[in-house]
Amino acid sequence: MAISYDRIALIGLGLIAGSMALALKRAGYKGEITGYARTPETRAVAREIGLVDRVCDSAAEAVEDADLVVLCVPVGAMGAVAAEIAPALKSGATVSDVGSVKAAVVDAVAPHLPENIHFVPTHPMAGTEHSGPRAGFAELFDNRWCLIVPAAGSDADAVAAIEAMWQAMGANTEVMEVEHHDLLCAIVSHIPHLIAYTMVGVADDFSRVSEQEVIKFSAAGFRDFTRIAASDPTMWRDVFLNNKEATLEILGRFTEELFALQRAIRTGDGEQLFDYFTHTRAIRRGIIEAGQDTDAPDFGRAKVK
Repeated sequence: MAISYDRIALIGLGLIAGSMALALKRAGYKGEITGYARTPETRAVAREIGLVDRVCDSAAEAVEDADLVVLCVPVGAMGAVAAEIAPALKSGATVSDVGSVKAAVVDAVAPHLPENIHFVPTHPMAGTEHSGPRAGFAELFDNRWCLIVPAAGSDADAVAAIEAMWQAMGANTEVMEVEHHDLLCAIVSHIPHLIAYTMVGVADDFSRVSEQEVIKFSAAGFRDFTRIAASDPTMWRDVFLNNKEATLEILGRFTEELFALQRAIRTGDGEQLFDYFTHTRAIRRGIIEAGQDTDAPDFGRAKVK
């Protein structure tokens, strides 16, 4: 897949931006990658490890003459960053983002962009519980989905160019409407994280009276909850505050399902429980068959040393 941008600017130098830079280099990208991060400490680390070709000391410097600018900052910071870089954007450039919410990002970013700028939001559905400039790796997007979520009036050529770039970085892509994106992600990402945070919080309360037995005897189920719940708290705070309607809708549906399971357990309805678990097991098999996970021990995850 051809990457058509001569210069790419990454604003925010954490897991996603770092993985993008490494994936672009792996794909043979010959243009310049500039980067900016808010804290001097993050910029210093990015320079030390050579994460991008040039680390800049301001967002405006990073986007100067860039053909593509990707906002890799928390959703709650998108609007302020867009306002900051707007005067420095090159005419005809494309601005994108990697946020997990889209309606709020479009509302926050689009009003600040000049008319001669293309805006094509995206959402790479890949990540780990780790953050920071050292967390990235080139394979993060391999066989994962990146949703292309054009804003109203997005230029078709600009959409095609950014889709081709994500494919070159190893991702599968699909174009999706803003509202559908936010509802879908509430189901497959946002609510699972909320449940993980809640379950770990409940276990923490219990562990205080059981002398850390919850941690000592954690099996795979709780261990995987803790992995999800270790994700960046700033990012997830902003996700829930900026995808409130979809999150509350799916959370209501989840609560109804939970009450139904409570009734089945209370009344000893083993048939309902068996049927329910059989159905959900089939969904897990479908995820494996789609290549989005593996049935290898520990789901194929490397051991932490």
